[in-house]
Amino acid sequence: MIKLQGLIGLPVIVIHSGKQVGTVKDAWFDEHWRLKGLILEFAKWFASSARAVSWNEVLTCGEDAVIISKEDAVIAMKPKHVRRAFHTGIVKLKDLPVVTVQGVQLGRVSDVYFYPFQGTQIVGYELTDGFVSDLMEGRKWLKAPSDPDEVLLGEDAIIVPAVSEAELEPVAASNFRG
Repeated sequence: MIKLQGLIGLPVIVIHSGKQVGTVKDAWFDEHWRLKGLILEFAKWFASSARAVSWNEVLTCGEDAVIISKEDAVIAMKPKHVRRAFHTGIVKLKDLPVVTVQGVQLGRVSDVYFYPFQGTQIVGYELTDGFVSDLMEGRKWLKAPSDPDEVLLGEDAIIVPAVSEAELEPVAASNFRG
């Protein structure tokens, strides 16, 4: 299981040439919040496209680099196609409030966890209540329900079952990297 923010900032290297083709800046998701790919460069002011690599072109994600299959796996994307992303896009996953169906806010998304090669569905959320709370109490981890229909990953909030509040766990100190 890896943390998405652990990928951000890593170089993206082609396996057969050793050439670095970019650096991970963000990740984009489909309408079901499954990881679709990595964004290497955002569309700037008047640029018409961003550079990205589809997740199915990623061979492995290590501690120090992301390895891809070939150089032409890096594609140009229209910014409007990056509808859901972690930091950018029309809908941003980072800082979305996580609220139970009873209206109790459990925190805001600070990171997400997934198994990189067993599907790309989010399997857990790292939640924050803010900087001071993180220092005093630490961040919390919420396992995503096994049935994706139990979670509504909306545009302005993530709605989870009422039992989710009881399932919150502290994030291990070794996992916390701001």
